[in-house]
Amino acid sequence: MIEHFFSDPKLLGRCRSGPLGPHMDGFASLLVRKGYTRYSGHGILRIVIQLNEWLTAKHLRLQELNEYLISAFREHRRKRLRSHHGERGTCRLLLRTLREERLIPEARDEALNNPIDLLVRSYGRYLVEERALSQSTISHRLPVVREFLSHRFKSKKLRLRSLRPGDVSRFVLQTVRHRGRDHAQVVTTTLRSFLDFLCQEGRLTSRLRAAVPTVASWRRLDLPGFLEPNEVERLLRSCDRSNVCGRRDYAILLLLARLGLRAHEVRYLTLDDIQWASGEVLIRGKGGREDRLPLPPDVGRAVAAYLKEGRPRCSCRWVFVRLPAPHEGLTGPTIASVVERALIRARISSTHKGAHLLRHSLATRMLRGGASLTQIGQILRHQRTDTTEIYARVDQKTLRALAQPWPGGVR
Repeated sequence: MIEHFFSDPKLLGRCRSGPLGPHMDGFASLLVRKGYTRYSGHGILRIVIQLNEWLTAKHLRLQELNEYLISAFREHRRKRLRSHHGERGTCRLLLRTLREERLIPEARDEALNNPIDLLVRSYGRYLVEERALSQSTISHRLPVVREFLSHRFKSKKLRLRSLRPGDVSRFVLQTVRHRGRDHAQVVTTTLRSFLDFLCQEGRLTSRLRAAVPTVASWRRLDLPGFLEPNEVERLLRSCDRSNVCGRRDYAILLLLARLGLRAHEVRYLTLDDIQWASGEVLIRGKGGREDRLPLPPDVGRAVAAYLKEGRPRCSCRWVFVRLPAPHEGLTGPTIASVVERALIRARISSTHKGAHLLRHSLATRMLRGGASLTQIGQILRHQRTDTTEIYARVDQKTLRALAQPWPGGVR
């Protein structure tokens, strides 16, 4: 498979010698599957060839390859070459590939003897196995716990039973002093959950969750951002469906606008989740929840057009993938940027620019069409009724009818 990228017999001979030689064809095949062109793959393989020759010159075996040696190789390469484009990503991909094939040992975990990291990892498993939280939520919570433990115990022994209410409240006040309200809510919610976990595990004898200060929630004072129905249609028409990117973005926007999906629900949609025969789509929501929703005809046509005439051929099972190589799934911020770019193209001014803007727009349109809050909550798959109640404030015409006249009339 190396011949797909190189034709020089001497270079091919260099590729197939040395510690990495027997595995170069497999790595080249991986690049093809990930959608790299001959030009981009050529640059990546050049870096791997240089690493192979460096290992040979140092008389190092493949089994010795690790992050430390990669750092030494990059330092060596940095002294000889000006361009380091693609170096870090190439080395990371190579290490991951070799470890998946069990050709080199796993990365050594330096935190195995660190009590704080052990406890943080244990809490992370609890959030996955017991609470079924998403990885994005967990990634926000674990750093807070690590910071709290490091702040309280520093380099001292981890004595959890010595924790006092003042330790908790002081940490919160110091941490959120120069941060926004959203960060403060993440910190307080995380600490309550973590302290409950410690009690459940028997590592604390007294419940300290009451020591966590309460953050005032002002979100109910603001109207949720939304677009009018004609603005949503302008947003959709802004996609140039004559090109690959436009077909992909149009399908994403339709899923957000017609089904009210969250960004991560679009991100984690797989090819196996769409049941074309029955016209249904499986949605993986918050907290491990799964729902089957009907696939509207226009949404189905848009997704099918993207799959047939836009989606790169690759082994990735996510529906929406990167157009340039490597063809991997989109991230949540990328989904949000699809909405933001469409707003710019459609010349629509909105203070809210993320994927939730279209979710709010769907709920607002349903409310004005006569749908009840219960029905809206079912469509948006809210787990709590008070989450849906924020949309009641959007229907200002009905609210004016309910408003009582001011005593004494207008002066």
